Amino acid sequence: MSGVTGLEALRGRRIAVYDTTLRDGAQGLGVSFTSDDKVAVARRLDAFRVDLIEGGWPGSNPRDVEFFEQMRDVDLAHARLAAFGSTRRKGVAVEDDLNLAALLAARTPVVTVFGKSWTLHVREALGASLDENLAMIGSSVNYLLARGRDVVYDAEHYFDGYADDPAYALATLEAAVAAGARCVVLCDTNGGRLPGEIAAGVRAAREHLSRRQPAPTLGIHPHNDAAVAVANALAALAEGATHVQGTIGGYGERCGNLDLLSLLPTLALKLGCDQPQPLHEATALARFVDERANLVPNPRAPYVGEGAFAHKGGIHVSAVNRRPDTYEHVPPEAVGNVRRVLLSDLSGRANLVAKAGELGDGALASEAGMLVGRLKELEHLGYAFERAEASFHLVARKVRGDHRPYFTLHGYTVMIDKRDGDVGPRCEASVRVQVGAAFEHTAADGDGPVNALDRALRKALERFYPTLASLRLTDYKVRVLAGPDTGTASVVRVHVETTDGERTWGTVGAHANIIDASYQALLDAIDSKLHADGVAPGAAFGYEPQVERAAGLRS
Repeated sequence: MSGVTGLEALRGRRIAVYDTTLRDGAQGLGVSFTSDDKVAVARRLDAFRVDLIEGGWPGSNPRDVEFFEQMRDVDLAHARLAAFGSTRRKGVAVEDDLNLAALLAARTPVVTVFGKSWTLHVREALGASLDENLAMIGSSVNYLLARGRDVVYDAEHYFDGYADDPAYALATLEAAVAAGARCVVLCDTNGGRLPGEIAAGVRAAREHLSRRQPAPTLGIHPHNDAAVAVANALAALAEGATHVQGTIGGYGERCGNLDLLSLLPTLALKLGCDQPQPLHEATALARFVDERANLVPNPRAPYVGEGAFAHKGGIHVSAVNRRPDTYEHVPPEAVGNVRRVLLSDLSGRANLVAKAGELGDGALASEAGMLVGRLKELEHLGYAFERAEASFHLVARKVRGDHRPYFTLHGYTVMIDKRDGDVGPRCEASVRVQVGAAFEHTAADGDGPVNALDRALRKALERFYPTLASLRLTDYKVRVLAGPDTGTASVVRVHVETTDGERTWGTVGAHANIIDASYQALLDAIDSKLHADGVAPGAAFGYEPQVERAAGLRS
């Protein structure tokens, strides 16, 4: 521990990064990792050059046992793997404690063991005396060290314990260090302490443990229940902590843990820490962990969220077009993110000019004034184009007058047939489309009315446009909008996300009828696919363009 404190003292320093996504993060609401997921995330964390990866609690569940077995065949280039568990139980010798045995059986080079720092927990949760708790801490640390493990000691509820009984909280740290622990981590387990309290608790620990030479490394493990986990981590680091524990995405118990991808860019880009983590990969890492955790990415996540560098207000966009740092505190590319210009009824001409540059569409910029007016009209009717750029492109082409439809939809029918005893309703859709002078009338069933309509549309059009066979819906969202009427008379906005295996795009529809709103979005998705593929309307797909002209259908 260094005696030099303050955030300015962090410049040029290296903070050890301990990732607990696979253990503490996995305890978060909705997070679900298989053992294979955990191995994949561990490999990615190693590539991101974190120092320690806490893989799980091998004494608590079979999945973590399986993970540690799988990791024996994985060579980590940078990180070291840690198993997590508690000190021995009250009244049980270390050599007879099943939890400690499971930690050793994981065969990790590092073991993290937590003990109680708060007298409330010692008496009420453990049912132990204060002296016995100190003995449990010391004997557990000593036992693991004697068997060749590096030990990280997590002082659970340290800050609550320090507020309640400072002398005893410090005594628990002393017990771990006296037994040989070289890294002591102070935990704000309930996540409710504020930065001033964190600073005072870390300062007291630093001053108390500095009597021992060499003094142990101090770490911080903040939870985010008061939404100050990053601030608390910075407060601890300013007081001399050099080890930080957190998770990717801030996943964890209750409101979550410290989000490492919110802290690390701050340390490196703002405070000058000498961190080895490749921050330009931060956004990709966040997306990877979200996918493995089976969670939707947080668009408002600092630095790495989809909205972190998104600009909607016309004044903002106009300024960013001229100089990005007017409304961006760091360059988006520094963390692997990108700038996004959003289109809405708040947009001005600057938004359209910026979007034109982003999309390489010079003609779009020339029609910005007319297009802004049309977008505002459509947003008033319920459309939203922030996540529906494909629909935006279609509107732009119509405003410019260079949109050529690939087909005409002459109508559709959707039937939902539910009978007593059926497992579920039967959904069928039929459509009538015209491509040039050719007509197609076909039907398809589906898992629901929208799925049936999507399948019927593509079935009708694929003989004219075979590339549509690759389309697949990946997301479908419905929002009921408040309008002049309420309930079933409200306007419905449907957002559809579509992929062809190579790219993904969003489209939008709005109508009082959910099926009609859905079919608008589906039609835009098909149009976007054909336009992006460079398909010429009516060219060599089952009929001759001159037939179309003869029928008076195209000039």
